Amino acid sequence: MRKPPASVHIAGCGHYLPERVITNAQLEERWQLAQGWIQRRTGIEARPWATPQQATSDLAIGAGRQALAQAQIAPDSVDLVILATSTPDHLLPPTAPYVAAKLGCTRAGAFDLAGACCGFLYGMSMAESHVALRRQTVLVIGANLLSRRLKPDDPATACLFADAAGAVVLQPSERETGLMGLAQGADGTQWDTIMIAEGGSRTNFGAGTWKRRGHLMTMKNGASLFREAVHDMATVGRQALGDAALTIEDIDWWIPHQANGRLIEEARKALAVPVAKTQNRVAHFGNSSAATIPVVLSAAVADGEILRGQTLLLTAVGAGMLRMGLVWRY
Repeated sequence: MRKPPASVHIAGCGHYLPERVITNAQLEERWQLAQGWIQRRTGIEARPWATPQQATSDLAIGAGRQALAQAQIAPDSVDLVILATSTPDHLLPPTAPYVAAKLGCTRAGAFDLAGACCGFLYGMSMAESHVALRRQTVLVIGANLLSRRLKPDDPATACLFADAAGAVVLQPSERETGLMGLAQGADGTQWDTIMIAEGGSRTNFGAGTWKRRGHLMTMKNGASLFREAVHDMATVGRQALGDAALTIEDIDWWIPHQANGRLIEEARKALAVPVAKTQNRVAHFGNSSAATIPVVLSAAVADGEILRGQTLLLTAVGAGMLRMGLVWRY
């Protein structure tokens, strides 16, 4: 007979940032921009970029290993590994099984989840249900190596994106912890706002792909995309709070997707979140898509800012256009 659903807690967090750091000064010199141009527009001062020898799996393994160590569990006790990424090592096979093998999660199932900037939160939602109903251990990782998908002569995107990985271990708990509220949505009419045009089944790599740079990221309608992202971030945050029957006053920390500093600030105002409750670390982490929220969560836990029993609001918007919000008692 199946047991009733269990509470779910984050048993361990981890993150991995490549040691190579690209400063604004380096990029501004490359593009002949005025000093401070990038920081004023994005709030970003530096971003980690992987070395040519590193792949997404290397970042994911580093974050996963740290999360398992913090949870104090053996890798072979993990039942499922979910890897949220838009930059897998290969189009085929999935990267998650390789990451699981390298971590020593020898009996775990594993799969990739392509949810762009919302991927980690979608992975958390799926994992929470699995842990609650199956009473198993799940490792959720958000990892991206976006520096390989940037147009080097496009400051609008190349100054924003970073490489990083963050991870959490979810387990059943006897405490009243875990998912309290959830909101999600998608607007597929804007599917091409942020995209990599070639390499999929719609438009395969062709003879002119590299010349057209169809394998690199494009982002269009920047001003309207910014407004939409702010609106969606605030909307999904309010909806998640409503689902939990809570208000901003009940929240200890808001962890938004670290898209850029201006977006975080405008969404913060729209949600009426106090600055003192906002985790904004984009200045030195940059935008690593699905990795930003778990990286910030892990760093804030390590710094002693996020404590057991606190209530977190996590929100993200991204390519697709996807949106996701979670209220989680840590």
